[in-house]
Amino acid sequence: MEGAFYIAMFLAACVFSLANPLEKAACDLELPDSETGRVTYTTNQVSRGCLGEISLNSAQEVHVLNLRFPKGISELELTIRVNKENVLQSRDIRVVLNVQGSIVLSLQSEGISVNLSLDPDNTFFKETPINYSPLPKFSTMEDLLNWAQRRHGDITSYAEIEEPQSIILHVGQASASAFPCVPEPNFNMGSYLTWKANVPEVRGCRFSKVPGKKVAHILKVTQGSSSSPQTVEVKMDLSCPLGNLAPTLETVLILQGPPNVNWLIDSNHNVQIGTTGEYSFKIFPNKSIPGSILSDTMQELLYEALKKFNASIIASYVEIPPASHIALRAPTCAPKVETSPSPVLTTPSMMTCYLPLLSALLLPQCSSDSMTLVLSREFTMVLNCEIKLLSFRDPTCQSQEKDNQLVLSSTFHGCGMNVKKGVIVNNEVAVILTSSSVPILLEAQCLNTSAFSVHMEAYNSHQFLRTSSTIELGQRVYVQVTVTPAVEELNAFLDSCSLDLGPEADPVELIQDQVARSPRVNLMTTNYKRIRFNFLLRGHMVPTPMAATLTCNVGLVLQKRHETKILVETSMKLNISNPITSLGMPAILGITFGAFIIGALLTAALWYIYSHTRPPGKRQPVMATAPASESSSTNHSIGSTQSTPCSTSSMA
Repeated sequence: MEGAFYIAMFLAACVFSLANPLEKAACDLELPDSETGRVTYTTNQVSRGCLGEISLNSAQEVHVLNLRFPKGISELELTIRVNKENVLQSRDIRVVLNVQGSIVLSLQSEGISVNLSLDPDNTFFKETPINYSPLPKFSTMEDLLNWAQRRHGDITSYAEIEEPQSIILHVGQASASAFPCVPEPNFNMGSYLTWKANVPEVRGCRFSKVPGKKVAHILKVTQGSSSSPQTVEVKMDLSCPLGNLAPTLETVLILQGPPNVNWLIDSNHNVQIGTTGEYSFKIFPNKSIPGSILSDTMQELLYEALKKFNASIIASYVEIPPASHIALRAPTCAPKVETSPSPVLTTPSMMTCYLPLLSALLLPQCSSDSMTLVLSREFTMVLNCEIKLLSFRDPTCQSQEKDNQLVLSSTFHGCGMNVKKGVIVNNEVAVILTSSSVPILLEAQCLNTSAFSVHMEAYNSHQFLRTSSTIELGQRVYVQVTVTPAVEELNAFLDSCSLDLGPEADPVELIQDQVARSPRVNLMTTNYKRIRFNFLLRGHMVPTPMAATLTCNVGLVLQKRHETKILVETSMKLNISNPITSLGMPAILGITFGAFIIGALLTAALWYIYSHTRPPGKRQPVMATAPASESSSTNHSIGSTQSTPCSTSSMA
């Protein structure tokens, strides 16, 4: 019995170790600061902010900057700029600068007259002192805003920023806001304000018991308020302050961000790239390379750096807000060599063929029956890759020179092609360089586009039990998308979905770039077999559409080769029912007849009340000849009827 207990404890310990993939390679993000990178970023998003209503004819602008700095003295560059197309005639520009901490201020107003308010106890001027109005001390944001409004009038903009290095404030614009300035958290200032900051804490670590010296830098950009495509420029500087740069250092750059971000990488070093979304290099920005699907949590990103990219050191891990520019500067010094037995001629790293990027450029394209690879000679020259030719697994299948491009193509039944489960096409590409007789072998995979089918059905409940081709305004519609064949090696996702309501209404964008476009749209479950989501069509539409077409683009990617993405379109017809106008003809006739009867009865009741409650002088002559006792009784009855109409109603 005791032996069984110990065996159970041993198995439980094994299960726990499998549940935590980082247990065997702990990485606690405790690398010394001297060995981590330095990251700066430029963004429009502030901790809290707002824009107020203003037109180009406004007489003044009031901008409030509420800045927080750490202990000690920090430096701040504040630039106030007017767009060239906007001409400030006699507008009064007022800037309220509230600082928590102490700063040395460098102000550039570019020929604009600015009325500045600040606290001289914690703000010092780097150059010649500037005229300013003293600012009292405030304990809360509300006190600051109330003072600014009482002193200067309506507030044009408010921005609360943590530890900025520099701020550019654009004035002379007309705000799109039609409301007063009410601060909101994580607010995007748009074209009004951009600011630059250092990431205060860059963390790093070494994986324990992991050999090698491959270094990874992980930059994670959080989701912003906008879902439109955005370009983020990433400048990577791998330098050594002592000048002893490591020429063969292997470096990985992992960029994780929202699906709407396209990365523009500026680097002059050999770097292996892993990104979400698409990326390109500044040396040839028009060539976009598909990214991959990366994990979202810190622990999973560290695990991917270890297992997927074989990194042994995490030199940088940062999480930053939505940014337009990111700069990473990392020390990459070679170890100090004490003695050297003989001089060794080394080739600079930039003079060798950069294989990771070459592999990313060799993206096979599959049609319904063939695989094709196209490699531009222009790109190979930039990468210093003098390629003689390309060939498939079968060496007799070699590339052809066409329009300064190397083109390698074959059907699915030749050149050593392997078609797995009828949908995954696999081969091997041999890259033969002019400087070497040993070929470089790269894997080539793509998907047979003609092998997939996508089926879409609508349901009237979240249980997905009964299909329905009719949707009702104001009620949720539940949609299930099924992919055939279902292959475990593939990931399926909704790239976009839209609802066409006919020529009299605008199309409704439900999903775009894998993101729901409205709070009325909910993405539910996704796996390699099916995708589920639901949406709510608003109940008041004029004119009310009678039918709609739901169209979705379903994306399919290989789990281990994310650049193999293909899109398959599917659509279905839906009828639209409006509960207000969907009553049948018998119901409408019944309601009409009922209304007529009610109206007739109401008219008769009112006439009866009127005929029994008229004054005595207006009664008919025959009533005047009635006996006195009857007249008295009648008058008493009339008086009773007038004072208690309820009794008359009951009598009737």
